[in-house]
Amino acid sequence: MTTATDLRPLGPVDTTVRRAQATLDELWAQTDVETRAYTGNIVALTVKKHRERVEEALAGLEGRYAGRQIIGVMDGQQEVVVQASLVPQRGGLYIERLTLEASPEQLQGAILPLLRPATVNHVWWGADTKPEGVLLRELTDIADQVIADSLTLDIPPARHYALADLGWSRSAGWREALAQLFDSPDAARQLPKVDRLVVRYAGRNELPARLFAGWVASTLGWRDLSGAELRPARCGRENGDLCSVELIGEGVHFSLAASEGDIARTRCEWPDMSRATEINVPRMTLAEGLARVMARPERREVFERAWTLAKASLEGKG
Repeated sequence: MTTATDLRPLGPVDTTVRRAQATLDELWAQTDVETRAYTGNIVALTVKKHRERVEEALAGLEGRYAGRQIIGVMDGQQEVVVQASLVPQRGGLYIERLTLEASPEQLQGAILPLLRPATVNHVWWGADTKPEGVLLRELTDIADQVIADSLTLDIPPARHYALADLGWSRSAGWREALAQLFDSPDAARQLPKVDRLVVRYAGRNELPARLFAGWVASTLGWRDLSGAELRPARCGRENGDLCSVELIGEGVHFSLAASEGDIARTRCEWPDMSRATEINVPRMTLAEGLARVMARPERREVFERAWTLAKASLEGKG
């Protein structure tokens, strides 16, 4: 089977918004591909310092999620600069990429004409600053899914699009692993005794850990995160990834901690019981997190309950 390394990237070629489609057609003519996958659009809004990271993440997506990628670099000049390219994927496939550099005001009018019609629209806010102006708001009006660091940007869940948080998505393995600790009835009976939660996270980004704490708290029926503590730690995982989780109460202690590779060690203790084991909690790259949220949207009500408690705890800090 042909792999991505068997194909050469085509472009980037300088073009304009008006000529973007014609330029892509000229690039397609240089390939041996007879059919194109008319899957969805993903619009990634970012800034120059994060452009390489965003491009790397998008390069890891498969075409079935979004056959056209539009990267809007928001700290460009007033004049819109457009580049078109075909990026190779596994299986002998290409996806289309249009990269635009301009001011947010200029991008506002430039991106919409480039969207493939009658397909799913994913919008990813790939910058670490809050959006200003109307650019993101206009794109959310046509978005089927908005992917963002929702707590930083204060983007609440909405009904006309699905809100996906990459930190939340990348903690899915931890949520599944913690739930497994309580598969046995004897462990589940100890849950009402739990009144304290400690979540440790790698690096300086605590927001995925805060969302995770919101999920635990909402699952246990807590009204807020006053019983939760977030602590930075070192565990060899990426910035924002979880390192360990502890549920503590009178006479009970449950823990889940990252170990070597994708392994996490678990311990469950209550009177007359001490149980330890290992469980697989795989790491997830940014590209894998993107692919997951695009392919498998989270259950809205579970995420919204966690988001509401996490957001309230941030406002309490202020």
